[in-house]
Amino acid sequence: QVQLVESGGGLVQAGGSLRLSCGNSGRAWSFFIMGWFRQAPGKEREFVSAMDWSGDRTAYADSVKGRFTTSRDNAKNTVYLQMNSLKPEDTALYYCAAGRLLGTNLTDYDYWGQGTQVTVSS
Repeated sequence: QVQLVESGGGLVQAGGSLRLSCGNSGRAWSFFIMGWFRQAPGKEREFVSAMDWSGDRTAYADSVKGRFTTSRDNAKNTVYLQMNSLKPEDTALYYCAAGRLLGTNLTDYDYWGQGTQVTVSS
């Protein structure tokens, strides 16, 4: 069983930074693709970033390229999302997900966390 738990969300001013973490309390997950998605109120859940098990392949949404960086520590069963230069439009509930395909679709991922709230004030 894979159980994902996000942490690190909070309230930050525009231009600030946050680092989200996602840990897995279940079985080893080093072979999974790890993704980050977000969902703002009244909007659909959207892709943010993804990384393969080795960290060699990554993908980012255009809206976060150059500002967000994803990384992982397989020994700690943890994936991170470093978010810099945050904007009010980054405000959303952020989810981590585990899957088998480095994709941008929700259906590419099999396991989901409960989400952590990020609020960026202007």
